[in-house]
Amino acid sequence: MWRIGHCRHWISLHTCTTSLNRDHFLIRNAIEEEPENQPATKPYQKGTTSRRFPACVERRYLQLPSEGCGCRSVKAICRCILFPSQHIALTLPAWLMKGQFLKAMSGHILRGRNIWIFCCLVLLVLGVISLNSRYLTDTVQRMDLPVASTEPPRHFVNVDDTLNFGARPAVQTRTSWRAPIIWEGMFDPKVFDQKHIQENSTVALTVFAVGRYLDAYIKTFLTSAEQHFMLGLPVTYYVFTDLPDKVPNITVAPQRSLRVMQVSKHNRWQDISMMRMKTISEVIELELRHHFRYVFCFDVDQEFKGRFGSEALGDSVALLHAHYYKAEEPAFTYDRNVKSKAFMKTGDYYYHAAIFGGTWENVKHLVDACYLNIMVDKMHDVEALWHDESHLNKYFWIHKPSKLLSPEYCWDESIGDKSDIHVFRLVWAPKHYDTLRTK
Repeated sequence: MWRIGHCRHWISLHTCTTSLNRDHFLIRNAIEEEPENQPATKPYQKGTTSRRFPACVERRYLQLPSEGCGCRSVKAICRCILFPSQHIALTLPAWLMKGQFLKAMSGHILRGRNIWIFCCLVLLVLGVISLNSRYLTDTVQRMDLPVASTEPPRHFVNVDDTLNFGARPAVQTRTSWRAPIIWEGMFDPKVFDQKHIQENSTVALTVFAVGRYLDAYIKTFLTSAEQHFMLGLPVTYYVFTDLPDKVPNITVAPQRSLRVMQVSKHNRWQDISMMRMKTISEVIELELRHHFRYVFCFDVDQEFKGRFGSEALGDSVALLHAHYYKAEEPAFTYDRNVKSKAFMKTGDYYYHAAIFGGTWENVKHLVDACYLNIMVDKMHDVEALWHDESHLNKYFWIHKPSKLLSPEYCWDESIGDKSDIHVFRLVWAPKHYDTLRTK
């Protein structure tokens, strides 16, 4: 229901619609449908309400009382129908009253459509010009590029694919997950060195010399490393000690350097061994990750005797323990304490924590995991059987290393059977635990 201005009556529309275009259309049709014999209405005069809707409009679209009202003029009714709530005075042009509204609108629509088509054509032309200019620019740029070389393409070669796994039939040369176990005779040193020199491989070596271990081992370790460790590659030695002024000043080759990092001393040697995991993680995050691709971690009580070269580099590198590489799994000294995070019921190899390495990402993941498990054990007043080595074995049991080093890379000369060891690359230094270790 629509209320018309100040009229005393209500006007109800035959069809409820809110579209203005629809209202105009209905009114126009109603005007055109007025019968020819209908008595003509007086022409509309300004200020009057003499022009009414034809009878057909009243009959078909409006329900007016028989007595009528003062708002039945075209202007008033249009104003009330189109703007029922605002009472806005609408001044309609004369051509609307003469039935020329649709004709005028048709002209506007045709002109608008022509303008729209013209705009589309302009946009199309501009698009074609833009694409053509981009094509020409790209063509000119390509003409400036050097001509492709006629040399055959170089294919990436994984140097581990050159390993001869049948060269050492007396020992195991590959794990069940297809990781190589490096022995003398399996690899060509020149191939590995050349490949890593081309790849600009860089190595950081970390070693801890705290307390009496500094005087007893560090000089022998560093001087022997300069003679055998990763020769031909950039290497930096990171020595962690509580006595930095006592680190000997050794001469290093070009592209090699020595960094001394001060650390605090712990009361027990077990804590020194376990807390190195945290220190290594911190130095990797702060420095090593920005300068080195590989990180290797060593115990200081060792001496290099032969080549320890680029064949040892890999994503994740573990060392087979010299005393257990031939033993069966029940003999492995895993931590069997179910309360410890290092607990292992079974395993595949026993790894020696004297050496581990790999890319800096993998080494950091390893030391973070071991340090976390060590701290969880401390919270529960538990200590793993072989401290950080027990946690390292648990880590490599879950996260298989990509390369294993044979006992050639860390041999105990007190072992009687040396038949499998063709080259002594690194040997254990004499142990003086009674005088070196704190209780």
